[in-house]
Amino acid sequence: MQSIIHQLTRNKRVLLTTHTHPDGDAIGSLLALGLSLERMGKTIAMVDDDPIPAIYRFLPKVDRITRRVPSGVDFDIAVVLDCGSLQRVGAVARAVALMPVVVNIDHHVTNEAFGDFRLVDADACATAEIIYRLIREMSVPIDKIVATAIYTGIFTDTGSFRFSNTNLEAFTICQEMVALGVDPYQVAKHVYGTYSLGRIKLLNMALDSIELTANGKMTIMTLSLEMFRETRTQPEDGDGLINYARRIEDVRVAALIQELNGNSPGQYHVSLRSDGSVDVARIAQARGGGGHASAAGFSVTAPLADVKADLLRLAEQL
Repeated sequence: MQSIIHQLTRNKRVLLTTHTHPDGDAIGSLLALGLSLERMGKTIAMVDDDPIPAIYRFLPKVDRITRRVPSGVDFDIAVVLDCGSLQRVGAVARAVALMPVVVNIDHHVTNEAFGDFRLVDADACATAEIIYRLIREMSVPIDKIVATAIYTGIFTDTGSFRFSNTNLEAFTICQEMVALGVDPYQVAKHVYGTYSLGRIKLLNMALDSIELTANGKMTIMTLSLEMFRETRTQPEDGDGLINYARRIEDVRVAALIQELNGNSPGQYHVSLRSDGSVDVARIAQARGGGGHASAAGFSVTAPLADVKADLLRLAEQL
């Protein structure tokens, strides 16, 4: 941490980025660290290759996050947040690779230890927890805007304190953030309580797509590009739908196969969620992905039938 603080202190222009298909932890960590560095007098750019999901657009200053690296700025350092591998940042990886210094801050057990400086803590409930510690160590005051970002990161990555990664720090930090002005009701309302009509229709289609494997240990949910077109929704509207499949009784692993709008057909992202009895991070890592023991994912280019066949073979081993 001290080495990273030294680098952030001595460099003036900082590029911050996180993974594609950003979740609450990715966005919250990006905003919290980026705005704190700006408060220190740094020139910052916060970039994500994908659009911000609608449920997180309530976050203050979220419009500061752009989808392209600003041109004409010679950045001194890049900070990659909440990514197990550099490839997870998508097209932004090209710009990051050109940076003189790359910092890797993450909490995934499958982190590939990329970058010149690394702060990886798999015991942290969220990357936002690590960012909180970093900000406190740099003695930067936390205002309500940054507090909301940190709270949202921890709140969402612990599944509103329901997942197995929920630790004492999750409650301690969030209590402090509430004392700084965060409204838990407002955060919960935006993240879990408000849906567009299109997202409700998408959920209906997703639930209809659920398949239960023969042994009853795995569910497979599918989201196709046609579903998004028909419901007039975006890929980010699929965030969180896998949890419906995970909650089915006796299911140990839920899989969500989401078709990607790539340059060629047959591109999918597979999200895996476990009840805690199966290490899905190991499963994802074997297929070029990564994540946590209970939440992981990987991308694949193959016919949908082959993707499902791979998951069915996996289900037979559960």
